[in-house]
Amino acid sequence: MTQVGSDGNSTGSNRAGRTGRVASAVLFAVAVSASGCGVPNVVSNLTGPSGPPNGTPGYVRGFLGGVAADEPSAALVGREVLSAGGTAADAAVAVGFALAVTLPSRAGLGGGGACLAYDPARKGPNKGVPEAVLFVPPAPAHPGAADRPAAVPMLARGLYLLHSHYGTRRFDSLIAPAEAMARDGVTVSRSLAHDLSIVAAPLAVDPGARAVFFPGGAPVQEGARLVQPGLSGTLEELRRSGVGDLYQGALAHELADAARDAGAGLTVPDLRDSVARFAPVLEVSAGETKIGFLPPPADGGLAAAAAFTALRQAPADLSAAGARAIAVAARWRQGGGDPRAVLDAAATLPGASLPALPASTSFVVIDRGGDAVACALTMNNLFGNGRVAAGTGILFAASPAVVPPPLLAAALAWNPRRHAFRAAVGASGQEGAALAAAVAMQQALGAAVPAGPVPAPGRANVIDCPGLLPGEPRTCTWRVDPRGSGLAVGNASGQIAPEKPALPDNYAPAPGIPTYR
Repeated sequence: MTQVGSDGNSTGSNRAGRTGRVASAVLFAVAVSASGCGVPNVVSNLTGPSGPPNGTPGYVRGFLGGVAADEPSAALVGREVLSAGGTAADAAVAVGFALAVTLPSRAGLGGGGACLAYDPARKGPNKGVPEAVLFVPPAPAHPGAADRPAAVPMLARGLYLLHSHYGTRRFDSLIAPAEAMARDGVTVSRSLAHDLSIVAAPLAVDPGARAVFFPGGAPVQEGARLVQPGLSGTLEELRRSGVGDLYQGALAHELADAARDAGAGLTVPDLRDSVARFAPVLEVSAGETKIGFLPPPADGGLAAAAAFTALRQAPADLSAAGARAIAVAARWRQGGGDPRAVLDAAATLPGASLPALPASTSFVVIDRGGDAVACALTMNNLFGNGRVAAGTGILFAASPAVVPPPLLAAALAWNPRRHAFRAAVGASGQEGAALAAAVAMQQALGAAVPAGPVPAPGRANVIDCPGLLPGEPRTCTWRVDPRGSGLAVGNASGQIAPEKPALPDNYAPAPGIPTYR
């Protein structure tokens, strides 16, 4: 188990004049070709000398992979990174930062999450076996006075760690799309508008949140333009000075000062000492296929593994599988211990319940070579603790010391004999997240579980390659839950540059971001 306390970046920076600084981000095109949902794909090949250069959208021709996420604009950002030749990890980093802008109710620089990463190469960073990247936002270890306690921000550190082993593009270039969207504005999705409608009254109490989400005194509506200049400035600072600045540099001190003023109880030692880490996955076998689930403290993965095992024994009994998932998560939260021992004892655990759980979001990515990433992100509550750190645009996540953490659930299947990707699932939906991940993975593997959407309130994003990847990209599909407002994107079979890209109904590019062509 590897821990990373340093971010490999410069930690000192001059914050003076940051808000008024003009960003010089290299913009990725935020648009899309035909949706890959249910469409066969072909083996990729790269453009010739006359095509776009490496690192430019359109560089990859033919099969480039796919992205499925709960928010459309973030999915489009990931698709463009794949189109430019980035790996699944590169795209995942860009999607993670983009979600902090486009879906701040469920993901943000103030929050965190967990990911599964897979490189099929036996000489890859983990010898062809998936591993987990854990950056769950913890409660502060050195809290100050707080009337609205915040979690320690972990998103940037977790995405940096993921990139350190699996990325190939410059890390700063993967922050640039999110920075541009925060600065120039992004279309409010149905997902964000729905979340805002639930918590509008308490969120509007905070002046910082009110300035961002209630322009003119009313909450932003679906299809409106959401502009976040403070967050854009912070993302610019991360792009210029490195992630380390948020944890032990000038930005860390600015955030701690803002946390004190906001009653969030977050200190510089908390930021400095909280680290992201790699960990082995929880592994379950299904014939030739192996399935890796997120390990604790992302205990939705442990619960999903329990539900998956139960469904292997009784495919039609979704109720029993869901109950076993909750029992395992409750047992883990009561006493911890060896996750494998808890999983092995799942069938004998008594029924249990969990308190009302907070929201999360998920996404999955594959690239043309079979690298894959599945992530679950959270703010530990819709819009975190409801307060924005003055001058930074960062919305604080809620502390798990005062709210129960979500069930962060993701799973990734691979064929160890063929060293190939099989399927990836990311799930959300409060108490239904773990069962959703298990059912979606069973469906992807062709098990005899009930067809159709995963059981409510769960939601799942899925990428499935029955013919394996590398191997048969024509068999790969990607999909989002039909009851949600997400987007699954990639490229259609045989297409190189579609003339009329398919866009979400409410999509409009931010000013200054070119459309796909």
